[in-house]
Amino acid sequence: MTLAVDDYVTRVSGEPVIVDRPDPVVWSGSPDPEIEGFAERGYLQREGALDDARVAACLAEIERIGADPAMADDPRIIREAGSDAVRSIFDVHALSEVVWEAVEHSGAIDLAREILGSDVYVHQSRLNYKPGFAGGAFYWHSDFETWHAEDGMPRPRACSASLALTPNETYNGPLMILPGTQRYFVQCAGETPEDYYKESLVSTAPEVGVPSEEHITELYRRHGLDVLTGGAGSMTVFDCNALHASGGNITPMPRANVFVVFNSVENGLVEPFAGTPPRPDFLARR
Repeated sequence: MTLAVDDYVTRVSGEPVIVDRPDPVVWSGSPDPEIEGFAERGYLQREGALDDARVAACLAEIERIGADPAMADDPRIIREAGSDAVRSIFDVHALSEVVWEAVEHSGAIDLAREILGSDVYVHQSRLNYKPGFAGGAFYWHSDFETWHAEDGMPRPRACSASLALTPNETYNGPLMILPGTQRYFVQCAGETPEDYYKESLVSTAPEVGVPSEEHITELYRRHGLDVLTGGAGSMTVFDCNALHASGGNITPMPRANVFVVFNSVENGLVEPFAGTPPRPDFLARR
């Protein structure tokens, strides 16, 4: 019997290291300049993926879901620590047909298929909301590192589409990315506690599943940092392994983005590589 080799070892007990990614970023070999730019930077952006009417309809749906008394204790609604302010709504594509129709209209599915070189399915969806004055930060991380360790995603053959429902300005907590970091895998240190997601989803400075400050600094010096702004209706698609973060929002201007994660149908989940029980379906559809 041959045991599979894990090319993406993480949550290590010793000193974490940065390794070259053995898999491609773009799996289709597409000659499209937009896709070639994605392979180089780890992301692409389009303005006007959604028109004003669809943006308004999605915002109304988000308000409806967040205010629904039946959803008050639903585990898919994540609130800011010590506050009633909504931080994230998971499974948003399943909770709202309006949101899913907007995703279909945006072109995100076709882009995901072209990038990943196969048909795709929704691994996870969520609204990330940063209300004015109360929006917390999301610390530096690679999504794939978490999905590999805690969900059993074998390889980084997934990407996220972020649809802006409000303007994403430099000052209201926009997505920041270290371009080029999709080409590495940055190990993280520490053992994964069971049900760690209950803590990590609300923490602005998690201690497990995050790169060291030394590694973040090294990659920043090597690649720089891009702040991804855009108008309401714009779309950013980024690689699952790119290091990214966003600051808190202390301005009066809220920031709301729908994120949909597409995974290749050829990259189905296995047992979590951290050795913990699988997370709930709303975090990782199997």
